[in-house]
Amino acid sequence: MTRTTIHAGLLASLLAVWSAGAAQAHSPYLRPNVFDATNRDHVTVEAAFTEDVFNAEVVMRSDHFHIVGPNGDTPITAVTYLRDLAVFEAPTPVDGLYRLSSGAREGRAAKMYETPSGWKMVGEEDEAPPPGAELVDVQSITTADVYVVRGDPDDAALKPSGQGLELQPLIQPNDIVAGEDAPLRLLFDGQPVANAAVTVFREAGHYDGRKIEAELTTDASGLVTLKVAEPGAYMTQVRHRLASPAGAPTPYRSYTHTLTFIAHAG
Repeated sequence: MTRTTIHAGLLASLLAVWSAGAAQAHSPYLRPNVFDATNRDHVTVEAAFTEDVFNAEVVMRSDHFHIVGPNGDTPITAVTYLRDLAVFEAPTPVDGLYRLSSGAREGRAAKMYETPSGWKMVGEEDEAPPPGAELVDVQSITTADVYVVRGDPDDAALKPSGQGLELQPLIQPNDIVAGEDAPLRLLFDGQPVANAAVTVFREAGHYDGRKIEAELTTDASGLVTLKVAEPGAYMTQVRHRLASPAGAPTPYRSYTHTLTFIAHAG
């Protein structure tokens, strides 16, 4: 068996295990104070990591916060970092749709090892790897997005960047209505990602215990259609793992993307 074959088999195993445990790790999110910025020249946004959607636990730091709108792509440089979350103001100077983003954040490099019960991170549950365990290096890349609208929306902010993992709404995000279909497309470097798991979390789950609204899978063209039962705030989460490009600091990368949205009453 060649080294390439071994690595391909190892990656396939990692993908299966990681996908199954996607909802268990901290996830990034952005949450604006308003989703409709009509007659407002800015929105205020919190950024954090959480295991309980929109309940800030770990501050999110990024050198790539930005807002994409009808007036172009504007970096966000004035950010206040607290212990549990970051806060910043984003300009919404003209009518249109705006995409707020953390940008792609390179996280820490971690190591995993295989056990009879599956893959474990080094340091997980304070357990040391067994003697002779093969350690696999993985680096996390996380991105959090959210859309806000001012006045009449346009489509410029819906255009994907073509870089990294993106979940592109195929309708205006402010048109998502509880009980109705909302189509989205999952892309990686601009190409559709098929058979990917998309988890939808409910903010209300923090109070009633039903945290997951839906667990979906993209089709062969990267499309997924979500439908939420009730009005409120939600977050999609997708993870995508693959071998790193040549020259990267680790042989594998773990990409996570989240999209915050609200569903209106019908």
